[in-house]
Amino acid sequence: MRLQTTVTPAARAVRVALLALAMAGLLLGMWAGLIRLGWGGLPPLRHTLPALHGPLMACGFLGVLIGLERAVGTGQRWAYAGPALAALGIIVSLAGIGGSLGPLLVTAGSVIVTLVLISLVQLQPALFTATLAAGGGAWVVGNLLWTLGRPLSVASLWWMGFLVLTIAGERLELSRMLKLSAWGYRSFLIAVGTLALGLGVGAFAFATGMAISGAGLLLIGLWLLRYDIAQRRMKAGGQARFTALALISGYVWLVVGALLLMRYAGATAGPFYDAAMHSVFLGFVFAMIFAHAPIIFPAVLSVPMQYTARFYIPLLLLHITLLVRVGSNLFGWWEGRLWGGLLNAATILLFLLTTVTALRPRREGVAAKQKASLVVKS
Repeated sequence: MRLQTTVTPAARAVRVALLALAMAGLLLGMWAGLIRLGWGGLPPLRHTLPALHGPLMACGFLGVLIGLERAVGTGQRWAYAGPALAALGIIVSLAGIGGSLGPLLVTAGSVIVTLVLISLVQLQPALFTATLAAGGGAWVVGNLLWTLGRPLSVASLWWMGFLVLTIAGERLELSRMLKLSAWGYRSFLIAVGTLALGLGVGAFAFATGMAISGAGLLLIGLWLLRYDIAQRRMKAGGQARFTALALISGYVWLVVGALLLMRYAGATAGPFYDAAMHSVFLGFVFAMIFAHAPIIFPAVLSVPMQYTARFYIPLLLLHITLLVRVGSNLFGWWEGRLWGGLLNAATILLFLLTTVTALRPRREGVAAKQKASLVVKS
């Protein structure tokens, strides 16, 4: 999706503020996750924090980040209300005030983000824009379930659908350059339709819906491995190869998570549930974030970034530490589960540090232009 490049100082300030709120959601979400995982020595900061691990990660971090990306892409001022309301709702939920006010605000924010996506469908009717809009709709439903007090495991299934459909829609857009066959498009529709069916069933019969959703995720993962353009970029060098490797590794985790969801359908907590959910949310989703960060962050912040091979370090560590965590969950190794989760968080922090240090402040470009100007004048 095309991002705006001309940015006013006020717009840049809004973007930076929303990105900072998304990063705060990530950090608090990881902190809550470690407490829930069993690191009991960590202070809860707020009594509401541990229970909000899922909403913080899916809505406070990823929802705000994706909503911000959409707002930047459209260039419409009203679109920024979506991620702003989602961030406000998370803050209200953390404060523990207003009962269901926090989830309601997040829901309102997701509705605005979905309206942005629907406007894209109107501008460019296509399967990929419809998939993106369906992803936004899944986020709305998940938030409504949370607002109505349904178990977070049920809402999380819809949040998972939101993220997977968003990513699948974006990858489908790029795969159009490969001129997909009719079966390529039909198989995509079958995969997405299976996931949608599973999400709908899961709202009423959780175990059955979880199994069907897992089947849909499996089909999407296999479709991405077969048709995504990343396969063609493996021979490229530099950033293109890094992005391709990150994407493909994430697709493998999506397949793993789908199989686990099908195998342990009905689980709402415990090690098997942890293994299935984090294979998708960490292995797949964060691999996608790692892959696209060198592109998205500079566009959102209007600050250039210099790609470096150091990005491979957190990517490799993400897969190693998650493999330890998932394997420990499946084989009952409690210590491995604890340390795997802690190292997952450390890896994400390393990735953030790598990203920040790769940014090149705009003043460097200004200084270079001034220097060039002096040379011309002399």
